[in-house]
Amino acid sequence: MIKQLIEKIETKDSPIVVGLDPQLKFIPERILNIGFEQFGETLAGVAEAIFLFNKEIIDNVYDLIPAVKPQSAMYEQFGSAGVKAFERTVSYAKEKGLVVIGDIKRGDIGSTSEAYAIGHLGSITIKNKTFKPFDEDFITVNPYLGSDGINPFTKVCNSHNKGMFVLVKTSNPSSGEFQDRLIDGKPLYVHVAEKVASWGEECMDGDYSNIGAVVGATYPEIGKELRKIMPNNYILVPGYGAQGGKGADLVNFFNKDGLGAIINSSRGIIAAWQQEKYSEFGEDNFADASRKAVVDMLDDVRGALAK
Repeated sequence: MIKQLIEKIETKDSPIVVGLDPQLKFIPERILNIGFEQFGETLAGVAEAIFLFNKEIIDNVYDLIPAVKPQSAMYEQFGSAGVKAFERTVSYAKEKGLVVIGDIKRGDIGSTSEAYAIGHLGSITIKNKTFKPFDEDFITVNPYLGSDGINPFTKVCNSHNKGMFVLVKTSNPSSGEFQDRLIDGKPLYVHVAEKVASWGEECMDGDYSNIGAVVGATYPEIGKELRKIMPNNYILVPGYGAQGGKGADLVNFFNKDGLGAIINSSRGIIAAWQQEKYSEFGEDNFADASRKAVVDMLDDVRGALAK
């Protein structure tokens, strides 16, 4: 699967993923009203608006980007209707030729971990019919439970040509409470990165592994260190834009071949219409504002990598 992602990155010259993390405050009134007209002021009405919001953004940016990353919690908060909106979003993004990274951050052991892997990446057979429940291309995984929590995902990735990004050094300010703790003289995130490199050897797909890492853009020097530890693992880099990361911070996340990293921006793109910088577009043209935000991000990232 990583080969397919790399091919799209190279074709579009765009190492960018748009995080589809909808919140009610991001959705224009006209979109909410469509959902409410169909289903009332209910969870189902909100879920319909979420899908329509995502669809309009996807329609306006799919030619510029290789992938999208819907965050499952943003949908689950609206119950089963929200989960259905997540499923519809995944399906529509794939219809538009995009790779889908399901940001689910699951992590457990044994049959529970296997069930997560099957539900999001694999397939399940009922009598003589086989179903792919969510069918994302990649997911994010929490490694806190160790190899017992990762191995079931690895098995499904190998059997279905799918991939995952393992949390290594996250972009949030308090990540250091655990991730920076020294163990045998090294930060915990280094130990996790070393395991990711090892796990990745079991899932190679060409020059890169289907097992990658999540490392925040807010820690560029750590990114440089981890890039050396994981030369064959793609790095998913959150924290661009709204969390403070910028193009100049990203250079060290890439390998010398110009590959090896994909940069995520979520509310900086999907809520661009609410930023003063893009106020000219107005609420009705929110998706055009999102497109301009993607173009600006591309210019920033490409410019940084060209130096």
